[in-house]
Amino acid sequence: MPRFADVTVSAFIDALANSEPTPGGGTAAAVAGAMGTSLLMMVAGLAKTRTNADTEKALLGQARAALTSVRGRMLALADSDSDAFDQVMAAFRLPKGSEDEKGRRNQAIQIATRAATDAPLETLRTAAEAMQHARTIATHGNRSAVSDVRVALELLEAAAAGATANVETNLITLEDESYRKATASAVIDLTNGITETAAAARAAL
Repeated sequence: MPRFADVTVSAFIDALANSEPTPGGGTAAAVAGAMGTSLLMMVAGLAKTRTNADTEKALLGQARAALTSVRGRMLALADSDSDAFDQVMAAFRLPKGSEDEKGRRNQAIQIATRAATDAPLETLRTAAEAMQHARTIATHGNRSAVSDVRVALELLEAAAAGATANVETNLITLEDESYRKATASAVIDLTNGITETAAAARAAL
């Protein structure tokens, strides 16, 4: 399948609905993040702002520019998540007839699962970054676009929740305890930050 950024909405929805394991929830979470980011970019690009002050327009312009990068990374993560899970499935299909084969298979599974954990973790980090800009746009954006910002916040929170679910699921099967602890701690910090920033953004609307 081509890059998810290059397919039609209909083709992507059909791909999610088919019986193949990928694309799955991690990819859907990243696409939700890209959608939320795009809505924020639209609001930041409107000619009219909250007060129409030059300083306000500058802040919104900076946020829009930063979100261009965020959106691109979210779309890339949609592919990365799907590719990583394909590697996990490939590792599980490795032969396991002998003890040597079992060892190589388990090592391959661990390596692939860690990569499949890193992808949604990066989606979570990217959602947290987008949420910071969402607060700026909620504070200074055109009041007539309040509903668009609200939808964007919901989409970013959905992206974060979906990414978190994928990280937590994968951590269960990983044997590297130090990685598990560090990742679990990072998830807590990121989700707490997203919750706080989203609340501040909503209060600014």
